[in-house]
Amino acid sequence: MRESTNLSTKKRLYRSLYRLAAATQEGLPDRLAEVYHPGAEWRGSHPLNEVQGVDSIAEKVWQPLLASFPDLERRDTIFVGGTFEDRTYVAAVGHYCGTFRKDWLTIPSTGRPIYLRYGEVHQVEDGRIAQSTVLIDMLDAIRQAGFWPLAPSLGTEQQWPCPITADGIVLTEQQPAISHASIAQTLAMHKTLKDYNDLEHLDRQGLLDMPQKRHWHSKMMWYGPGGIGTTRGLQGFVDYHQLPFRIAFPNRQGGNHYIRIGDGPYSVTGGWPSVRAKHTGGNFLGTAPTGRDVTMRVMDFYLHHEGLIRENWVPIDIVDLLLQMDIDVFGRMRSFFRRGA
Repeated sequence: MRESTNLSTKKRLYRSLYRLAAATQEGLPDRLAEVYHPGAEWRGSHPLNEVQGVDSIAEKVWQPLLASFPDLERRDTIFVGGTFEDRTYVAAVGHYCGTFRKDWLTIPSTGRPIYLRYGEVHQVEDGRIAQSTVLIDMLDAIRQAGFWPLAPSLGTEQQWPCPITADGIVLTEQQPAISHASIAQTLAMHKTLKDYNDLEHLDRQGLLDMPQKRHWHSKMMWYGPGGIGTTRGLQGFVDYHQLPFRIAFPNRQGGNHYIRIGDGPYSVTGGWPSVRAKHTGGNFLGTAPTGRDVTMRVMDFYLHHEGLIRENWVPIDIVDLLLQMDIDVFGRMRSFFRRGA
């Protein structure tokens, strides 16, 4: 049976993105031309932020990355795709791995292996990427360089694992009914979070008892970004992330999704930004309330297993969020490594 155009494009981009990560400086223009439209938009974690055009993507994103990690390789643990509002997407979770030979974005090199955790969503037009959204966990990279600029994480700081089902690289046709059920379950869970009124009954037991519990597996894993960490089970999720987060940002506004896809047992959502909120509560990442309006760059990747949401990988641009709260993570890092010089 002939495979669909979307599946063929997904397979080709899966291979092309691997080749891009392995490019030399000399071969970079050809690899980028293979992957990107000339006028493509690249959006990513602070301090990279928004870049326009393939030449600027080369100069600001890829040339420094390859110079700092000359043996760079890409290691996807999830690679999925789909369409939303007549737009075609591929999306991935994984790590860029390489030896940290040269300072990168002012993060001091270590000469040791490093894993740059990423969540990526790429909008595809005519077989090439027209827009990329790439959330690299900068805070975790700084941690691996030897400095921690915040209060200790409530969750566990660790490398994100592959899905428990070991089937995250989805390069075969999936049953449409299963794909639809996956994203429908995610959006139903999202609705329970939106409907819960933090200002009326924000407490631990309320979050444990509210309807979100109908959607989460009893052995759920929630993989959060650097600064929050990994949690297990609904109780761990509530204690180590959800309750502190909702205290800090009560009744925040979500949505604004550019992607909502299901691909077999996986689903993906994301926005630029995903969340708008006012920082009115304390102790999130060890911070006092600022009263400031903030936005959040977030992606969510879900594995649906045994009829429920089993695992949730959550790239968040924590460095950008903290900067809006007047905490300059890169500034703290540079001050530390300057060592009085």
